[in-house]
Amino acid sequence: MQPAEIAILSAALFVFALVSKRAETGIVTPPMAFAAVGVLIGADGWGLMELHVTDAAIRRLAEVTLVLTLFSDASRIDITELDRRHAIPIRLLSIGLPLAMLAGTGAAWLLFPALGIWGAAALAIALAPTDAALGQAVVSNASVPHRIRQALNVESGLNDGLAFPALLVAASLAAGSAGDGAGDGAGAWARSIGLQVVGGPLVGALLAWLAALLIARAARNDWMDETYLRLSTLALPLLAWGAAEAMGGNGFLAGFSAGLVVAMRSERLRAAAADFGEAEGQLLTLIVFVLFGAVLVPDLAHMGWRHALFAGLALTVLRGLPVAISLLGLRLRPATVLFLGWFGPRGLASLIYLLILIEDYPIPGKDDITLAIVATVALSIFAHGMTASPLARLYGRSVGSGGTAPEHRDVPHFPLRLRRKP
Repeated sequence: MQPAEIAILSAALFVFALVSKRAETGIVTPPMAFAAVGVLIGADGWGLMELHVTDAAIRRLAEVTLVLTLFSDASRIDITELDRRHAIPIRLLSIGLPLAMLAGTGAAWLLFPALGIWGAAALAIALAPTDAALGQAVVSNASVPHRIRQALNVESGLNDGLAFPALLVAASLAAGSAGDGAGDGAGAWARSIGLQVVGGPLVGALLAWLAALLIARAARNDWMDETYLRLSTLALPLLAWGAAEAMGGNGFLAGFSAGLVVAMRSERLRAAAADFGEAEGQLLTLIVFVLFGAVLVPDLAHMGWRHALFAGLALTVLRGLPVAISLLGLRLRPATVLFLGWFGPRGLASLIYLLILIEDYPIPGKDDITLAIVATVALSIFAHGMTASPLARLYGRSVGSGGTAPEHRDVPHFPLRLRRKP
């Protein structure tokens, strides 16, 4: 980026910071604001930002942001504490997520037959993870029952990492059907995928386990400064990412597994990771949304009705129906099922998965994948952002503030991605 571009981004960040607390209860969210800034500075004739989706700088920034986000989100959720009281997110992840992938694959195959079944699956899987940051007013609104807020929080914290192995497999098979990857030999393809899906998480888990031991020892001996403890939450996921990639594993899965281990093994590192996500991680995420507005949104000029229809379906039926099926038997109110079904916004993970698909896999119909994902994320940013606060208040009033209803059952707390401070 040039100095003028950096100045524009910095000015946008400063101006929004001035009204950030007011914005928490309004209909303008940070992703909305910064995507809009990106659209303005990327508009034809302004000449303020000359970037392209294939630029190496964008790819590297996106990769770093995804690794840190996967690590930060996973480090908030101690999976050893997910028990029967967390039945809602467990069902959303184990039943709703696979069903959403299958439903999305079917819809994509019908609307974009040139993709083939595996290309359609790659599109559906890239849009399966949810991003609670786009509807932060929902998970931080005290009028929404704690159990429901935690369900959305846990789901968004884990589903991007759980979806990524499926994305690797589908994208590799789609590339193989186009004469690359799997076509070089089933055995070689299986070994490559196995190394990425298994080797990457093993590297990340081992490094996080070792880091937890070293930090515990440093804490006992009073060796570690709190500032450098916070910096270690930047170093650890990037170390896991780089080490896994150097060994042939998948660095993103390494970052995700490192976060899972941190959540279970190190309270100090978990707290430092949460602090990092409050500022530095949020800054990287907002920059990605600016780049989304500047670089990808202009592609919507080439969008057809199929892309718009798929985007609408992805945010409604293809999310809502799997959610409703996964929650059968929990005796939740219809309003709760609709609420959970609607607040499945698509954001950061889907954008970065798109960049990975564009750069790494020769999938037929890549333009359709790009337009469908960009349309879905753009619609989600504004539709979920504008409805988050008003619908959270409306839903909160409809279910009340107590009682014996399933929505009000107590569940263990997991930190939010963005914690609202008094």
